[in-house]
Amino acid sequence: MNISPIATVHSCFGEKFGVPRQPLLADASRASIELLPPLDTADAVAGLEENTHIWVVFQFHQAAGQWSAKVRPPRLGGNKKLGVLATRSPFRPNNIGLSVVRLLEVRTAPRVELIVGGADLVDGTPVLDIKPYVPYADAIAAAHSAFADAAPAGVKVVIPDEILQQAAAYRDDWDTDLPRLIEQVLAQDPKPAYQQPDPERIYGMQLCGFNLRWRYPAAGQIEVVALQ
Repeated sequence: MNISPIATVHSCFGEKFGVPRQPLLADASRASIELLPPLDTADAVAGLEENTHIWVVFQFHQAAGQWSAKVRPPRLGGNKKLGVLATRSPFRPNNIGLSVVRLLEVRTAPRVELIVGGADLVDGTPVLDIKPYVPYADAIAAAHSAFADAAPAGVKVVIPDEILQQAAAYRDDWDTDLPRLIEQVLAQDPKPAYQQPDPERIYGMQLCGFNLRWRYPAAGQIEVVALQ
């Protein structure tokens, strides 16, 4: 089986740490999916703009070659093991991911690219396929997942005024609302679920080209300390 990427992701997430664990949890996130030859043509995306959401099939390229039959899902606190096929872990035999994202814009010049929102994709992610999201077939109202039946509760995020002002001044080609994105990403609590961090320990991630830094001053609370 020979599978080649059809597109490359350009994302606000510069590294895998801090990326929301499911799509659409940070709706303010933005990414561009740039089509590669021979699909870098307007013909390949004709009509796609008539859809509000798309499926993106991709490779967890930063997890390639790493997997085990049982994993520790963050949703279960990192303390309980489940079979890898019973989870959404990126550490899988074929490292294939599947995400539904909002399709914001289809651009055909100067290059063919899809601007998407709510993406949980790291910059540089290889895309294997793109399909329209079809509500009548893809949304199943009676579906149930025993340990992940609803989005996790968010933690409180405190952003000092000076950092809020700095973030609000940010501009890019995707109309990213950086203050909102920071709050949405950190509300998911990016640190490993099993960690009990020291209040003075500083965590960091690459977001929109910045080094976002934060700490945990109290249980259930995150304080942003720098946007460098």
